[in-house]
Amino acid sequence: MNSKVSFSAASRDYQAGRYTQSLATLNQLIDTQKDAKTYALLAKNLLQLGFKTDAAKAYGLAADCAGQGAFEFLKTAAKIHLEAGNEDEALLIAMRNLGKAQEDAELAFIIASIYLRRQRRDLLRPFKKVLSESQNPEHGRLAALLLNDDLMDETNQTLARNLFRRYPGNLAFRFLYLVCVREFNEFDEANKHQAPIDAALAKNELDTLRKDNPFYHLHWCGNEDYNRYATIGTKPLDPARVAYRRGLPHSWSKNIRIGYMSSDFWDAHATMKLLQRVLELHDRNRFEITLFDHTQPEYLEKNRTDRSRWGKIIDVYGLSDEAILKTVRAENIDIMVDLKGHTSGSRASAFNLPLAPIHVAWLGFPGSTLNVDLDYVIGDHSVLPDVAKPFYHEKFLRMPESYQPNDPANRPRPQPVTREQLGLPEDAFVFASFNGNRKITSQVVDSWCRILKRAPDSVLWLMANTARNKENLLERFQAGGISPKRIIFCPRAPYEQHISRQQAADLGIDTFPVNGHTTTSEQLWGGLPVLTVKGTNFASRVSESLLRAIDLPELVADDLQAYEDLAVELALNPERVAGYKKHLQAKRYMAPLFDAERFCHHLEHAYELMADRSKQGLAPDHIDVPALPPRTEPFGSNG
Repeated sequence: MNSKVSFSAASRDYQAGRYTQSLATLNQLIDTQKDAKTYALLAKNLLQLGFKTDAAKAYGLAADCAGQGAFEFLKTAAKIHLEAGNEDEALLIAMRNLGKAQEDAELAFIIASIYLRRQRRDLLRPFKKVLSESQNPEHGRLAALLLNDDLMDETNQTLARNLFRRYPGNLAFRFLYLVCVREFNEFDEANKHQAPIDAALAKNELDTLRKDNPFYHLHWCGNEDYNRYATIGTKPLDPARVAYRRGLPHSWSKNIRIGYMSSDFWDAHATMKLLQRVLELHDRNRFEITLFDHTQPEYLEKNRTDRSRWGKIIDVYGLSDEAILKTVRAENIDIMVDLKGHTSGSRASAFNLPLAPIHVAWLGFPGSTLNVDLDYVIGDHSVLPDVAKPFYHEKFLRMPESYQPNDPANRPRPQPVTREQLGLPEDAFVFASFNGNRKITSQVVDSWCRILKRAPDSVLWLMANTARNKENLLERFQAGGISPKRIIFCPRAPYEQHISRQQAADLGIDTFPVNGHTTTSEQLWGGLPVLTVKGTNFASRVSESLLRAIDLPELVADDLQAYEDLAVELALNPERVAGYKKHLQAKRYMAPLFDAERFCHHLEHAYELMADRSKQGLAPDHIDVPALPPRTEPFGSNG
């Protein structure tokens, strides 16, 4: 063998930065010397020269020769494949070593990164602990993104507490910890760790908010200007990519092809309780409906509805964004609608690829979907007033009544119940809130305490997620001077029972800055009037939208004092509440709120208006959909 063709010569060249020369030597050497160290040096040179995919393959060959030392080479190969964008190759290697991933943070990072991008959240649970305990801050940042909406899952609680305890100065982990304590109504703890954030905002240090999760941020901040800064987990939107997508040639047909993307396409999910009837009613002579479905299999197993009534269903569960792009483009979709935004299980990041000429946000996220390429956000004049326009990158597509669809056909009708059956006092005025416990802030409890003090013959009926929530809420009410006897808790109930039990209360009392959304429309459907306060951003204006759509704008108080005054006035004058209940029954099948057919006509007109602009080569612009004439006959019957 030529003395120059040796491993030591190749190694010297590598150390001296002569990567091409080292590579040339190794390429000759590899014919006769196939061992782990040779392949590993080959990989290092390829990596230095920018050939990541080839480097990863070379590390794989090193592993084949390494015997007991193979794992480290395989892990490095998977890591480089991930960096190179070869997710399938990285995942294949990592899954072959899955048994070690719950203890090896680097391997857990590779698997969790890919599963998170593909929204395989059902598979992420085993990796939260090892990542949250890692010394590598990058692992900690990924762990923070693994938090899902199921905060009853102890792995989520452990993750949030571990990260904040290990990195108390890290703002992202502080925000994450606050999500956890708010979920369980740990008011003192929440206020203690919120204080430094409030102090920073008082100094106009708005970049503080960039470490907050866009969805959970809305639960404490009703400032529409501030909401734009909560962008953790997203990357800035590239205007050039937006322009490229809009400029791509597109083949239109006689029918408009609508694509809806969601992980909620199963009948028991809140979104489908709203949307199901509209999907069924879409005019198939004018529109082709395709659902790009990334619902978790465990939820699909619970579905009892024939989903084919909703449209053509294409399973994109677990696909990469690039694979989703190919799937959507194959259907030649005209208008792609994201139903998730910045909520758990979202694939909104796929909308930063050129899926369709028109990208739309609707229903899932109550605000601007930050750093996602969307042309329009569907709302109405209540949730998206003109004053909100500067705070959105999307153009407003405003429906003439409420932005929220409602299903009068598949939603159960309220059945008679008695207060005795529900453990409620017969002679008290019953305020009720069935909103999620995380929406009940200390400010909300303080307001409710003031109302209860001024309305002495009233009680408050609350739904409690856990015994921990119940204990913390009772403690706060007692601190506010309210006897525990005046707070009545109920658990979650099957949907049919929940729809019926609501009417046993006198008045629904809303939360802020996040209102009831589906919860408020359920209360109105069940015959329970809801009192709300005028909001300051989308999430805090939803109940107003719903009340206006059922002709009860007088239950939208102008400010917190007016909200408390009206609550007390109604408690002292129950005959007015009885009138509102009769109004809801009379309007259930006449007012726009539950008129799915009317809503569908408006929505389809909205799609036509968007498509017309795009066909003319016009950029997206604000659109207000005109209203059909008011109904003169009911669309259903209370009988």
